[in-house]
Amino acid sequence: MAGRRAGVADLRGPGFLTTDPTELKAALTREARALGFDCIGITEPGTIEKAGAHFLEFIAAGGHGDMDWLANQPERRVDPRGLWADVRSVIMLGVNYGPDQDPLAILKQRTHAAISVYAQGDDYHDLIKKRLKALARWLVATAPSEVKVFVDTAAVMEKPLAQAAHLGWQGKHTNLVSREFGSWLFLGAIYTTLELPRDSAEIDHCGSCQACLDICPTAAFPAPYKLDARRCISYLTIENKGPIPQEFREAIGNRIYGCDDCLAACPWNKFAQEGREARLAARDELRAPGLAELSRLDDVAFRALFTKSPVKRIGRDRFLRNVLIAIGNSGEVALAAEARRLLGDASPLVRGAAVWASGQLLPPNDFAEARATALANERDESVCEEWRAASQT
Repeated sequence: MAGRRAGVADLRGPGFLTTDPTELKAALTREARALGFDCIGITEPGTIEKAGAHFLEFIAAGGHGDMDWLANQPERRVDPRGLWADVRSVIMLGVNYGPDQDPLAILKQRTHAAISVYAQGDDYHDLIKKRLKALARWLVATAPSEVKVFVDTAAVMEKPLAQAAHLGWQGKHTNLVSREFGSWLFLGAIYTTLELPRDSAEIDHCGSCQACLDICPTAAFPAPYKLDARRCISYLTIENKGPIPQEFREAIGNRIYGCDDCLAACPWNKFAQEGREARLAARDELRAPGLAELSRLDDVAFRALFTKSPVKRIGRDRFLRNVLIAIGNSGEVALAAEARRLLGDASPLVRGAAVWASGQLLPPNDFAEARATALANERDESVCEEWRAASQT
């Protein structure tokens, strides 16, 4: 976004002209809050060398799993100047999305689906980007400059940059923690060619607490501040395109899209109840939808239910894979009929998950009958392997 070559900016009303960077930063902060951002900070591009080194170690260890886009051109991530050589200041912004109810309570409702808090409303990428673009337009109109806007879709290390800009610190669960908003912040970035006053980096306030590590259902943290994404339920239910590994299926419970456990366990969340005017609203139909109803979604109904939702991006087949794992974990015999019906689904991914769910819920004789019928016509090796594995348990 190229800036128009304007004259001196009027920042405080008619008749007041200034080019003072401190005045500009103060006005930028006011404009950001008016647009719905809850926090703002500024850092310089070369402040995340240590985080960049940790990122390269993470990639080298394979902790990113199948997220090849993370490993692609890492030099563009470890230093903002690798993405845009002209950047002089990085403006980091946050929006509080703290939930209005306990996000872990749904885990006890085994016949209902747990959807991560951030995905219960409209896609935050679209909502936050609109605000970022509005703020960027204001900045360009106010001070001649060039800007680039990012929301979690480009080679930007948002969390280390947010810590450098004093928005919070990366906790032991590797997510950003704020003293004002706990673990519930959406982040966005504006890169600019302007030289703006910097904020001091935030320090780590986790202390001896490791509640986020202890609560993880799949032991996805090999050590504090280190994540193995291949064990993370968010990765397994969203990024993972294939069958969910057997070893994690029971631990997933009824989580069908993402996992909030490590975020919800953070003690700093008690402060997230304040200043929530900009919180993104959850849709009632996505707070605790029934597994039976979700299992009956065809592609059209799936797309209709998740219009504007980030859930839509994983597609109906991966979604039903997740729903079937939750059905298998429900302990509800009445849901066995839904699993058995999906043994004939067109998608091998869905059929394979239906095998596992059926094995968890059907009586042995009924399961043996379903197995004989299905294997007579099954041609997909991955589904056949599911039948073999299920018959051995």
